[in-house]
Amino acid sequence: MIEVVASFPFRISGESVVLKIAWLLGIIISTTYPVAAGVSYMFPVLPTEHRQMTDPETGAELTFLTTHPADDQNLYYEQRSWLADSSLILFNSSRPVGGLMGYLTQTGELVRLTTPHGGLSGATAARDRNSVFAVRGAEVIELSVTIKPSNNPTQAPSSAIAKERVIATLPESTGPPNTSLTESCDGKFLAIGVGGRGDNRVRPDGCVLLISVRSGKVAEIFRTPAADFSGHVVFSRTNPRLVSFGNAGSWLTVMDVRKKQVVFTHKNVPGEFCTHHCWWIDDTITFCGGFHPQPTEDADVKVMNIYTGEVRIIGKGSWWPGATPAELARQNWWHACGHENGRWVAADNWHGDIGLFHGKTTRTYILTKGHRTYGHGTHPEVGWDRRGDQVIFASHRLGNVDVCVATIPKAWQIEWEEQLSNDKG
Repeated sequence: MIEVVASFPFRISGESVVLKIAWLLGIIISTTYPVAAGVSYMFPVLPTEHRQMTDPETGAELTFLTTHPADDQNLYYEQRSWLADSSLILFNSSRPVGGLMGYLTQTGELVRLTTPHGGLSGATAARDRNSVFAVRGAEVIELSVTIKPSNNPTQAPSSAIAKERVIATLPESTGPPNTSLTESCDGKFLAIGVGGRGDNRVRPDGCVLLISVRSGKVAEIFRTPAADFSGHVVFSRTNPRLVSFGNAGSWLTVMDVRKKQVVFTHKNVPGEFCTHHCWWIDDTITFCGGFHPQPTEDADVKVMNIYTGEVRIIGKGSWWPGATPAELARQNWWHACGHENGRWVAADNWHGDIGLFHGKTTRTYILTKGHRTYGHGTHPEVGWDRRGDQVIFASHRLGNVDVCVATIPKAWQIEWEEQLSNDKG
């Protein structure tokens, strides 16, 4: 299989002459040649296509990282999109030569993250170093990425160099991956869902696998019938022992990976609607939901303490008799994700509005609006940067699905600091 891409001035080390020539000619050849541990190669770097604007209603600065006619989408909010030093933002693209890609924050150029032995999926950026964890076939790999920005990208492109390490090979007996990778907060382990999942029953069972980043040892920590497994395998952001996933009989299951024991379940209570759980600070979990059934549901942004079971509302939704589903969808929330510093929780709705909720006071801000047409298109699935200054989401505002980053106005951040000062005083 030969895939033709644009030609770039690559420098390759550790590869065969055939592969070197192929990459210099802009041809990626799928082979069975083994890639040695620590092999390095360069990613293709593409010209910038970003577009910047100010939201006319809120004043938030918007940067559309992509404007290509194809669908470009940010990583799911459960994964990290930004490298540790914020030099690269990961996203997925359906363009003919796409797959896993990145945006260079210093120059605006795009990077295609591919390897001499195939494309990547299930990616997440590492917590504390400039690496990307990803799946290639049955292999789980780590790509250490070095960015060298160009002073003049129109004359000479930046360079993005990858050093590859194969961490592990997933056992054939458990089936292919059905979730993205997730990293423990101490960086020692990865977890992933494999096998069957829900209606996609390629295997009779769904499994959660634990992978040692250092040794590559793979251990099965949970198995359930495929029809009961809904995926969303995610490590806690503050406790390296805890991983969550979707399983029948509860909205969410939390397991201690060392003891292989379930330690918490968010039980499925009749009449309650819950969706899109996400780990936040101090082992709390955000989710959206309420007590009116779909399609006229109410969905507050809520925060749940897994040790006490306490649930509080941090982002209020709304419900009233006679409201249409579209009207309610404007006032309620669907995906929610809190930043790891505890400052904000962000959420999106079915109209593509992005809301921010003050983590301490629950004050609500509308960051930007109208990035989706109700009933049509990709959901924003809003996620966070590393510093708590920007959110990332999928937007239809320019006509196609593009990756958009919105910067929180400084005045809102200042109000947060003033609130903290008043509390201490």
